[in-house]
Amino acid sequence: MKRLIAIALSGGIDSLVAAYLLKEQGHNVIGIHFITGYEIQPPDDAGNLSTPKAQASHIISHIANQLDIEVKLIDCSIEFKKEVVDYFVKTYQTGQTPNPCIVCNPMIKFGAVLSFARKLGADSLATGHYARITKDGKNRFHLFKGVDPKKDQSYFLAFTTQQHLSSACFPLGSMTKSEVIKLANEKGLDPIKKRESNDVCFIRDKTYGEFLALQRGFDSKPGLIEDVNGNILGKHNGLHLFTIGQRRGINCPASEPYYVVSMDTEQNRLKVGFKKDLFSSECRIININWINQKPNSPINVHTRVRYRHKAAASKLFPSNGETAIVRFEKPQSAITPGQCAVFYRDDEVLGGGWISPN
Repeated sequence: MKRLIAIALSGGIDSLVAAYLLKEQGHNVIGIHFITGYEIQPPDDAGNLSTPKAQASHIISHIANQLDIEVKLIDCSIEFKKEVVDYFVKTYQTGQTPNPCIVCNPMIKFGAVLSFARKLGADSLATGHYARITKDGKNRFHLFKGVDPKKDQSYFLAFTTQQHLSSACFPLGSMTKSEVIKLANEKGLDPIKKRESNDVCFIRDKTYGEFLALQRGFDSKPGLIEDVNGNILGKHNGLHLFTIGQRRGINCPASEPYYVVSMDTEQNRLKVGFKKDLFSSECRIININWINQKPNSPINVHTRVRYRHKAAASKLFPSNGETAIVRFEKPQSAITPGQCAVFYRDDEVLGGGWISPN
């Protein structure tokens, strides 16, 4: 009997092609579509807003008919609110900048959805991520970048564990995005979601600030803006409206543009400086997830401090299993507390942790 592989299907082109490839390889495939409770709810023919489950049923039938597979629905709205949205809000409340996709992968996709897949009899969960997994002779799993440098999503998988990777499958890891699009066109695969998902999936038609202001218990506190020398320059309407490296919204005239350099949550002050003030040579990383063995001594790595950052040559100094100092060969711009720092050796992801404000 062929083993059953589940695949998380969003309705986009990547997961659609990934499912097609698994079927072509002869696997027994079952789809899983999960809802978060934050989906766009377009009006029906009568002008009434459809529910997330009604919308999901439309997506499921569209996918199932094309692939000729069964697609199951799981409602992850409670878990998603608790693990992802609440984390997002709390991180902004502490004056840091969250990265919800990095939390969603281990907690929702390889948490709730993988658990559901196992109940259906599947022993692995495939996704449309552009990343690769290998297994060594000691039955240890290794996570690598996808071959497409513009689409590589290994950064967002830095908090996966050996247990996650042992049950994960990434059919698109050795493909480029252009190859995926070409294959979809050749095989007549029609995604229901046409646009790339490049932003926070649970915020639609609002700014981050507007979304946060609507959350229960969220308190927006105006405060002062000061420069790196402590001079008061003006006022801000809430630290949650800013992130390190931001230029827009400061509205303080100067000889050259001001950028957000740091945030003092105790005094509720926004500290700004010029572009040169954004550069740092080191940062402290906490709550590190090591995919394989934890280093006991300093190691040379390339560190990526945000998704679109080019991993920079650095040396990692572990202070214990879950904390380290990273020192860069060249100072890096806008190292942002709350973001994830991911460590690479060549194309392999060694692990990742959260950038600490101190």
